[in-house]
Amino acid sequence: MTELKDILYKVAINAVVGDTKTSVNKIEFDSRKIGQDDVFVAIRGSVSDGHDFIEKAINQGALAVICEKIPDVTVNGVTYVEVEDTQSALAIMASNYFDTPSENLKLVGVTGTNGKTTIATLLYQLFKKAGFKVGLLSTVKVMVDVEEYKATHTTPDSLAINYYLKEMNEAGVEYCFMEVSSHGIHQKRTEGLEFAGGIFTNLSHDHLDYHNTFKEYRDVKKVFFDGLSAKAFALVNKDDKNGAFMLQNTHAKQYTYALKSYADYRGQILENSLEGLLLKLNDNEVWAKLIGSFNAYNLLAIFGAAELLGLKTLETLQLLSELQSVSGRFQYLISEQKITAIVDYAHTPDALKNVLETINDIRTNNEALITVVGCGGDRDKMKRPVMGNIAARLSNKAIFTSDNPRTENPEQIIADIEKGVEPQDYKKTLSITDRKQAIKTACQLAEKDDIILIAGKGHETYQEINGERNDFNDFEIVREELKKLNK
Repeated sequence: MTELKDILYKVAINAVVGDTKTSVNKIEFDSRKIGQDDVFVAIRGSVSDGHDFIEKAINQGALAVICEKIPDVTVNGVTYVEVEDTQSALAIMASNYFDTPSENLKLVGVTGTNGKTTIATLLYQLFKKAGFKVGLLSTVKVMVDVEEYKATHTTPDSLAINYYLKEMNEAGVEYCFMEVSSHGIHQKRTEGLEFAGGIFTNLSHDHLDYHNTFKEYRDVKKVFFDGLSAKAFALVNKDDKNGAFMLQNTHAKQYTYALKSYADYRGQILENSLEGLLLKLNDNEVWAKLIGSFNAYNLLAIFGAAELLGLKTLETLQLLSELQSVSGRFQYLISEQKITAIVDYAHTPDALKNVLETINDIRTNNEALITVVGCGGDRDKMKRPVMGNIAARLSNKAIFTSDNPRTENPEQIIADIEKGVEPQDYKKTLSITDRKQAIKTACQLAEKDDIILIAGKGHETYQEINGERNDFNDFEIVREELKKLNK
């Protein structure tokens, strides 16, 4: 049991009714999980307001309530703490409750529109190969050194983050690499954490269903860098015009990486093929198994971060050459008929453009490029026609299909995508609502040496339709369809 006053350390408190010296069991923000002597934190969400469940939480045994407005009627024996912002309070309390675990390891946050998963996962791989105990908090999975947990959000909630960090402390983890999403920053999930460094990848059209405007989306990302301490480093992509913006007002030591301009960590692509990349990084040549210019940026960021965290240059270069691509990120196979199928998570216009341009840079144009792509339902609708335009323009054939339609009509989503197609590209497009059928059709259309790109879902092993998640794996489906063609 922990005293309430100890887990309230550094929380901005407006008023208290009751005794903060009371001993409490654990912290919860979901009233359904409240047990005897727990603390209930009332969060105002986009769907429901935790303040409506205070009475329910107390009936289930809550001994203390953290809220933004103390109820008119209070219950004897229950402590009420009014705070400025319950999301912020939850993050700080979670850190205190788990004994500030982020201070006992080197935590590095990776933020930006594209590349977060790849950079965080490959830094985890690299530091494991260097002999360290390492943690990972990513979209795909959570790793506590060698122990794997399934991830549910890009940035887990504050309690989950600090729980995993505490587990890492107990496992002797020295470094942890964490994806930091705009949602996570906006919802204060990273407050109360001590970061050793922050990496900015790039910024493009995404999540405008949540953030309303691009400026708001950009400004939320900047909050992460504003919060870094003077002991931390901030490493940003100088080729993205928002890189310099992220560095304004940060207390952290500032570093840059770039392919096109002068930077602390400079890169040059010497060779780019389906086998990998030959790069020059700060005058050192290195061969990497990853493919495409977007991965050259990712490798540059990894190279810079590894050096800033104390690895020697030659060791870092050797380890970079051993890194394997991340699940669902430019993951490819070549069938017996010499058809190349690529599965990639590209679900934003910029990511789709990067992947298609990379394929077009590598191929000889004697082979066709067939793209299968959709857009998620209940999400940013503005990007749909843009992605339709990019897919049709940069492919020989574009097949529009379902992604995760969620509660939307998939045919309406596809109609939105089709609106972006230019008249001269109409003949290059097909629309097939059923995603498996769309992938099957792409395989049937492909001939020897052709390339199929299946974009949007990447590592995901499900398809979400009307609140239900059904088993669905792009990579396994395309593998099976190409096998059938071999027979």
